[in-house]
Amino acid sequence: MRHEFVNRDTIVLRAVTRLYGRQLAVDAVDLNLRAGECVGLVGHNGAGKSTMIKMMLGLIRPTRGSVQVLGEDPSAGAAAAARRELGYLPENVALHPSLTGAETLAFYARLKGQPVAGNKALLERVGIAAAADRRVGTYSKGMRQRLGLAQALLGNPRALLLDEPTTGLDPALRQSFYEIVGELRRDGATILLSSHALAELEGQVDRVVVMNRGRKVADGGIAELRSLAAIQPRIRFRADGAEIDKFAGWASTPDGRLERACAEDEVAAILRELPKSARQIEILRPTLDELYAQFQKGAE
Repeated sequence: MRHEFVNRDTIVLRAVTRLYGRQLAVDAVDLNLRAGECVGLVGHNGAGKSTMIKMMLGLIRPTRGSVQVLGEDPSAGAAAAARRELGYLPENVALHPSLTGAETLAFYARLKGQPVAGNKALLERVGIAAAADRRVGTYSKGMRQRLGLAQALLGNPRALLLDEPTTGLDPALRQSFYEIVGELRRDGATILLSSHALAELEGQVDRVVVMNRGRKVADGGIAELRSLAAIQPRIRFRADGAEIDKFAGWASTPDGRLERACAEDEVAAILRELPKSARQIEILRPTLDELYAQFQKGAE
């Protein structure tokens, strides 16, 4: 089912601060999450990620600032309808071990006021239909995670808040998970992925928000973050022995290739200058892990 929105911003945080006594958990964060967008939320433990998600869910209120979810304050009593449009998968899924998978999903469907008629298809979608009649206590970590994802998808939510959603999933199941995320994005849902698995976020998210000690220290697409971090790409290639002398100023790598850093707008020109005999050519741009480390260092 495709969502149609007049207002493209489904979740908006404005100067949001949250204090626990004297402990500053979130510090004046501005954030817009738009329809059809998948955003990665990254940061060390204690960076404020879980507190932000709790405020989006309406479980806690900001000390200062405002949170709007689908046009409503999620912590207000009048926002019950908006909260039903949210799907949430916590990092540690707590499911009753004596219930079967089908019974568990039916329980959450009734809590959310949703019909159970579509539950079988939902279990098939997340890949555990064959285990629907087994007790959850016999499920593996990955199976419980997929059942948790199924409950988050109940009611075709307009926004999904997913905390470490691929924990316990093998590579094949992670690929399946991101295929589901892609379908949801195309249907217009907003998806927030809080994750420590930075490498797997590349190519899966539209933007990355980097948190450090409660503050937002970076926000943008991977290309934009690379520009902000000012980490230059590196060009690496293997040359014939007779041509190596032509490349003074290039460093030698442990495997005998030549390497140099350059500005992004110099890459094409340098590649054109390489000899015809050049082989094993690589352009190494900073990974999300490297960008994350750079932003964390800059925030200290």
